[in-house]
Amino acid sequence: MKVEVPDELYRKIEERVKETEFDSVDEYVAFVLKEVLESLEEEEEEQVFSEEEEEKVKERLRALGYID
Repeated sequence: MKVEVPDELYRKIEERVKETEFDSVDEYVAFVLKEVLESLEEEEEEQVFSEEEEEKVKERLRALGYID
């Protein structure tokens, strides 16, 4: 598969690759994207409340007068 990036971005990545153990821009970009996606997935998992937890939060906010 092919993904296109602006020339300026490619050049920046190319320079960064020279300072790493990666053999190519493709390898570096794949690694970075994988890391970003894994991080986002972890954040999503941490932020998900069960319906019961969400209802408890709402009840507490009602009790404190923040929501009706």
